[in-house]
Amino acid sequence: MSEINVVPYIDVMLVLLVIFMVTAPLLYQGVDVDLPQVDAQAEQDPPQEPLIVSVDADGRYYLNMADDPEAPLDRGELSRAVMAILTDSPDKRVLVNGDSNVPYGDVVSVMVRLRDAGAAGVGLMTRRPDGEG
Repeated sequence: MSEINVVPYIDVMLVLLVIFMVTAPLLYQGVDVDLPQVDAQAEQDPPQEPLIVSVDADGRYYLNMADDPEAPLDRGELSRAVMAILTDSPDKRVLVNGDSNVPYGDVVSVMVRLRDAGAAGVGLMTRRPDGEG
């Protein structure tokens, strides 16, 4: 009478289970970002003006749809303004325009604040290497 020894198969299955349990949470960390292609053509007729949050070299925040787009906003004001705008039009595109001298952490914190304010996706604005667009 012959028997099949399934103990090695059970061991392999349990090891794979532990590996998947450890790696699955790591797949969902971070901020979802829709990065534009640098060599892509600019849109000719965008359906609506996007919401643009700018971060200057000194770390000040500006919002293109604020009452005064030239006035810097603090983090709380930025979150409230973005939340109010996205409440009225939740499908509005949200873009971050960061100075190249701004630390990466500041740009990521802005993206997280925008996500918390209700932005479905956040894009990063870029400039073509040849200086156009």
